[in-house]
Amino acid sequence: MIFIKMMGLIGIFIGISTVGVLISNKYRDRVKELKEIKKALNMFETKIKFTYEPIPEIFQDISDNLIDNIAYMFRQASNTMQQKSARQAWEEALESSNFNITKEDIDILKGFGKLLGKTDMQGQLNQIQLTTNFVDIQIIKAEKEYEKNAKLYKTLSLVTGLALVIILI
Repeated sequence: MIFIKMMGLIGIFIGISTVGVLISNKYRDRVKELKEIKKALNMFETKIKFTYEPIPEIFQDISDNLIDNIAYMFRQASNTMQQKSARQAWEEALESSNFNITKEDIDILKGFGKLLGKTDMQGQLNQIQLTTNFVDIQIIKAEKEYEKNAKLYKTLSLVTGLALVIILI
């Protein structure tokens, strides 16, 4: 009987601790995804300047060089651009992707899509630069939130799990 009780308490402790770690990982993943988005924007800028390829092809190339969530977003946008405008394809890809980024981040990226494919090369480059600057600001905010909240959630879950185990003993 004591063995079963101990296993249950260990399970509770591990379960609560895992929840804290998963929540803190979302903060880490947001930073990683924003950095990947910045990397993608830089690749997009370079390809616009030097290759003169159509946007769907550029997005497909970009998706081959990124991590899962961001690569999926660019691949989805590239595929959807065959039937819809670049703006619609971009917004649908943003909405259908599974991110750890915030609504504020998504709004910034939607702003990027407003002029996507509608301006000349210089206008496109200016829009990429503007979006990159906004993403830089979001990366700084995300890193601060990660530093503050990741440790908080890990510690809070460990303390809560330990307190619950002590109470149940």
